[in-house]
Amino acid sequence: MTRLIVAAGGGGDAVAASMLHAALYREASPAVIFTYAWDRLLIDPVPGPRGPANFTGLSPLTKSVQAVPPDAKPVAPAGSTLPRLAAELRQTLALIDPHHGAEGITRQLEELVEHLSPESIDLLDVGGDILARGDEPTLRSPLADALTLAACCQVNTPVRLLVAGPGLDGELPADVVRDRMGPSILTLTAGDVAPISSVLEWHPSEATAMLAATARGVRGLCEVRDAGLPVPLTDEGPTVHEADLDTALNRNELARAVLATESLDAAEQHSREVCGYSEIDYERKKASRLGNKLEQQLDAEATLRQLDQFQAKARSRGITHTTFRRITEALGLNGSQRQDLRDLLLNRRSEQYAAPLWRITP
Repeated sequence: MTRLIVAAGGGGDAVAASMLHAALYREASPAVIFTYAWDRLLIDPVPGPRGPANFTGLSPLTKSVQAVPPDAKPVAPAGSTLPRLAAELRQTLALIDPHHGAEGITRQLEELVEHLSPESIDLLDVGGDILARGDEPTLRSPLADALTLAACCQVNTPVRLLVAGPGLDGELPADVVRDRMGPSILTLTAGDVAPISSVLEWHPSEATAMLAATARGVRGLCEVRDAGLPVPLTDEGPTVHEADLDTALNRNELARAVLATESLDAAEQHSREVCGYSEIDYERKKASRLGNKLEQQLDAEATLRQLDQFQAKARSRGITHTTFRRITEALGLNGSQRQDLRDLLLNRRSEQYAAPLWRITP
């Protein structure tokens, strides 16, 4: 009686999938979360997603699918949150390998379905950018979603498409997402967040952090990403909606373009052609810039002064909350300093912690 949940975009979608499994099904039955190892550069300095060759200690589930146990390790210089997630989440994590394109992911899904005989299959996206056409000016990371959408549409078994937290990924405005999905099937609560509370204390996902925060009742305007995108935190934030899978594919030009791809390079080229860019190209350029930064000890007092300046400007923009990732990048810090920054802020400014977000004081 296993449930299979495909985390459409990787990263925080796997954390949200764990929360959704408990909230939707409220049962002790096992679940497998099929997810990318594709973390932000603050965690993984190597651009793009990781495949099985980038880990040691993986455990075979099928011929083409590897499970990620807690003792798995990414091969340096790569990094990954998946082994730590495997240690803290009760679901089994299975690794999506996109290096053979949508055809490869489809084959992996088919093997999982045959192996698990799952009671249900859900494709979960936090935010709703999986419902994009591909030409929206606010779209930033469509490739992972397009590949999983293309694969799920080619599997010969029913797959339900779910969108949690419409607009919370900062990619498509909530009103655009709202017009492309069905009514709410669930509203997450603080109790639903409880099983993943420990993960939220360290995982860098911004969209899932905002999903959890809105489920806990946080409202306002949250600034995210290196670009400082403002994302409204509203009563719609903790809702989960069903969307039509075939309609999503017909709308998503990139997903249709990658249907028959047999390599990640080919899928990436389609992204350049359809969307005008590749998010992996963006990561490559950013990694090159970050690679020139020297490792430095965090200066606590200087950092707090910088924080005050950042918060003053954020308040002037109407921002009420932000993420630790946004603060890290806004202050010009690197990935190795992120945890030191978090420890400093929680020690010196704990009253501003609106778990798992940071509250901008009035």
